[in-house]
Amino acid sequence: MTDDGYVPVAATTRSDRRESVHHGAVVGLDCDGSIAFAAGDPDTHVYARSALKPLQSAAMVEAGLDLPDRLLAVVCASHDGRPEHIAAVEEILDRVDLDAGALENTEGLPLDADAAAAVIVSGDGPSAIRHNCSGKHAGMLATCVVNGWPTAGYLDRSHPLQQAITRHVDAAVDGITGVGIDGCGAPAAIVTLRGLAAAVAALAVDRGRVHRAMTEHPEMVGGPRRDVTRLMQLVPGLMAKDGAEGVFVAAVPDGRAVALKIADGANRGRAPVMLAALRALGVDVPAAAEDELVEPVLGHGRPVGVVCSLVGDPRGAA
Repeated sequence: MTDDGYVPVAATTRSDRRESVHHGAVVGLDCDGSIAFAAGDPDTHVYARSALKPLQSAAMVEAGLDLPDRLLAVVCASHDGRPEHIAAVEEILDRVDLDAGALENTEGLPLDADAAAAVIVSGDGPSAIRHNCSGKHAGMLATCVVNGWPTAGYLDRSHPLQQAITRHVDAAVDGITGVGIDGCGAPAAIVTLRGLAAAVAALAVDRGRVHRAMTEHPEMVGGPRRDVTRLMQLVPGLMAKDGAEGVFVAAVPDGRAVALKIADGANRGRAPVMLAALRALGVDVPAAAEDELVEPVLGHGRPVGVVCSLVGDPRGAA
C-alpha cells in the first residue's frame, strides 16, 4: 500500500501483456453498513466531486426543492448536454422565472460528441447551460428562489444555500474534512470513501425522491453511452453516480454499497473495478456489463486487450 492508502486495483493488457496498472482504493459495505471488503484504505480522503450530487440534491429537496422526478434526475446529473438535458435544465429555470443567464457555473461544451459537434457546426460555442453540471446549478437556483435567498453569488460558501448543502452532506458522510472548488465553480467537499458509500447507501435504503428520480430516469443522470446510466439500466434498483478524477459510487436498496477512487484520475479503470466490487458484494450484475461499460483497448481499430479489475486478484489488491 502506498502512503496515501492506494493499491493496484486495475490493469490494462495489450496483446496478452500487461501495459498499465491503475492504483486506487475501493470499499464495499454490507447491508448493515459494516465493511465487507476493502482494497487500499477505506477511510482515505478524496474529493468526491460529482459523486456527491445525489447528496447535494437531497439537501436541496430537504430545503424545499420540489421537481418532477425527471427534472430532479438532471439536478443529480453530470449530463451529456444532449437536447433532452438542455431542455430539462431550461424547464427547471423556467419554473422559477429564471433563464440561463442566472447560471454561474463554468461554461462548457456537451460531453456527448454528437451534441458537441452540432454546437460547433452551428457556429456556437461553450455556454453555462451546456456544462455537465448545469442541472445541479439550475436546482441550486430554484432552491434559492423557493427560500427567498439571493440568486446572485449562490456559489459562495457563505451563501445560505451552500451552508444548507454543507450541513446536510457533512451529517450524511460523517464529516467533511475539507472544501475546495469544483470544476463547475461550486464548493467541492473532501470526504472519506467509507463515508461516501454509507451516505449513498442511506439514500438507496430510504428509496426517497432522489433514489426514485435517478433509478427511474438514469438517461438523465448521464447519457445513453455513459457507464453510470447503463449500470443503473442493467441493475434495477441500483443508484450510481460518477465523479471526475476516477470516482464512482453505487448502492442498492438493501444497503450494500461501493465507493472507489482511481488514484491517477483515469476513468477507464473505474467501470471494471465497480463491476467486480458489486459482484463481490453479491449484487447481480449481468455478464454483458463488461462489453457495455468497460472501455475497449484497441489496436488498429480492433480489440487487442482488456481493462480488468485486480480487486480479488492475487497479483494486485487484496
